[in-house]
Amino acid sequence: MKSTKLAGLLAGVLLARGAYAVTAPEVEFDQGVDLRPFFEAAGAQVVPSPLRVSPEPDAPVWISVANEDLAVLGGEFSFPKRKVIAQSPLVSVFQVNTSELDVLSEIMHHKLNKCGGFFTHSTLESAKKDLSPAPAAAARAYTIDQRDRVLAMLKLMDEQGLTDTITSLSLYKNRYYTSQTGVDASKWLAAYWGKLAAGRDDISVAAYRHGNWAQESVILTVRGSSEPQKIVVLGGHLDSISRGGNNAVAPGADDNASGIAALTEAIRVIAASGYRPSMTLKFMGYAAEEVGLRGSQEIAAAFKREGAQVEGAIQFDMTNFNGSAEDIFLITDNTNAAQNAFLGNLVSSYTDYRLGSTRCGYACSDHASWTKNGFAASFPFESKFGEENPYIHSAKDTISQSGGRSQHALKFAKLAVAYLVETAK
Repeated sequence: MKSTKLAGLLAGVLLARGAYAVTAPEVEFDQGVDLRPFFEAAGAQVVPSPLRVSPEPDAPVWISVANEDLAVLGGEFSFPKRKVIAQSPLVSVFQVNTSELDVLSEIMHHKLNKCGGFFTHSTLESAKKDLSPAPAAAARAYTIDQRDRVLAMLKLMDEQGLTDTITSLSLYKNRYYTSQTGVDASKWLAAYWGKLAAGRDDISVAAYRHGNWAQESVILTVRGSSEPQKIVVLGGHLDSISRGGNNAVAPGADDNASGIAALTEAIRVIAASGYRPSMTLKFMGYAAEEVGLRGSQEIAAAFKREGAQVEGAIQFDMTNFNGSAEDIFLITDNTNAAQNAFLGNLVSSYTDYRLGSTRCGYACSDHASWTKNGFAASFPFESKFGEENPYIHSAKDTISQSGGRSQHALKFAKLAVAYLVETAK
C-alpha cells in the first residue's frame, strides 16, 4: 500500500463554529492515526474506553439475503454449499459466524456494489421475521409551508463544517464495529454533537449500547415543543469497513463520514438558529451497519416494540461523491413512495438541484431497518446506483476523492434541514 502523508491536516474540531482547531502531526496514513490525544488536548473531553475492547465472540448468527442476490453471488461465500435454514419466495436465511461478516460484506460490495446487502440477526427467530413482507407504514399528509424558516436556516449552512467532520472521522485508522478506534470514534461523535448543542436544555445526547459488540450508536434528541410523542428520525452509520476487520485501514470518508457530516451540520444549524421543532427529532449515528445493519435494526425494532410514533425516517449514507449528472438520487426500493415524493418536492422548492431515482436492492443501508418495521423511510443517495464512489471499503476512501471539499455533501445537509423543518412542524 502506498502511504499518504497528512502534514498539518486539520483534525476537524471546530466546535461552536471556530472555537478551536486541532492540528494533527505528520503521520503515515496506512499506519492509522489515534486522534484521542489531540482531541483531549483541545478540551473536547473525549477519553478512551476504560477497558480495551474485546473482540465479539466468534459465535453463530443468522443472515437474511435476497434470493435474487444469491443468483448473482454464485459460488462466492460458498452459498451453494451452505444450508438454507428458512426461505420465502424473496429471501433466504443462512447461519454463519460473526468472524465471517466482514468477508460477506466485502463480497457483497465487490459483486453487487452494496454496503451491507444483508441483515444479521442474533437469533433464528429474528431472522425468520424477514421472510414476511414488511408492514405498510401509516399514511400521513405532507405539506410545504415553512419557507421563511427553512430559507433562513439554509443561509446558515457552511461547507467547511462538513469538511471538518469528514476529516476528523476519516483520520481514525478504521471505525469497524469491534475495533478500539471504532469505539473511540463513536465516543468522539457523541462528544462533538454534545458540544454543538451546549446550552440547549431541549437537546440531549446519549449512547445506545448494543448487546453483542463494543461500538455504540449515538443518538441526539431535540425534544418536541408541543408534540414530543411524534418522532422524526434522521440517521446515518458511523462505522467503516475494509477487508481485514479490526486491522484494516478504512478511513470511510464518503462511506459514511459524509452522511454523518450532513447530520452534524444540520444539528449545528438547529443550535445556531434557535429552532425548536413541534415534534421530537432523533439524529442517529448507527453502529455496525457494514456487517448487516445491526445497529439500526436493534434501534428500529426497539421503537416498534415500544409503539413509538415515528412520522418518518431518512437515511444519509454516502453524500460527497458526485458520480452522476444529477445531484440527488432517491432510492425507490424498500422505501416509502409518498415520503420520496415529498423529498422530491422539497428539492424543487428549496434548491435548484437535479433529482434522479435509482434502486439499490435488498438491505443496502439502514433505511431498510425502518422500512421492515413498518415506518416510512427514505434514502437520498449521492449518485445513480453503480456510479457511486468506487473507492469505498478501501484505504482510498478519503476526502481527496471529492477534491478535498464537501460541496456535494452540503446538498444533502440542506435537504436534511428542509426535511426536518417541514416534517416536524
